[in-house]
Amino acid sequence: MSVRAEFIPYLIIIAGVTYLIRMIPMALIRKKIKNKFILSFLYYVPYAVLSAMVVPAIFFASGNVITASVGFAVAVFVAIFTKSLVLVATCSCLSVFVTEFIFRYFL
Repeated sequence: MSVRAEFIPYLIIIAGVTYLIRMIPMALIRKKIKNKFILSFLYYVPYAVLSAMVVPAIFFASGNVITASVGFAVAVFVAIFTKSLVLVATCSCLSVFVTEFIFRYFL
């Protein structure tokens, strides 16, 4: 069986699962949701999922857990005191770069 022939069933299964995940709630819930708990839960789901995907990847992005941890700490610190995502990302990247430089040439 060729690679292309093996790929098609996997693609169909993935498409079906993705479609069902999005279609079932729309088909089952026809009325507007009024429960404050459910609305609050649904409001924070995207942030929780994004955090669960991004935060673990941060610690392996630079190849060194120590420098990645420094970048993460700087990002959290800058994010608490400012609101600019560009500034947070820039400071985090610069801190990882400087920490990598210090580790490579001075330690």
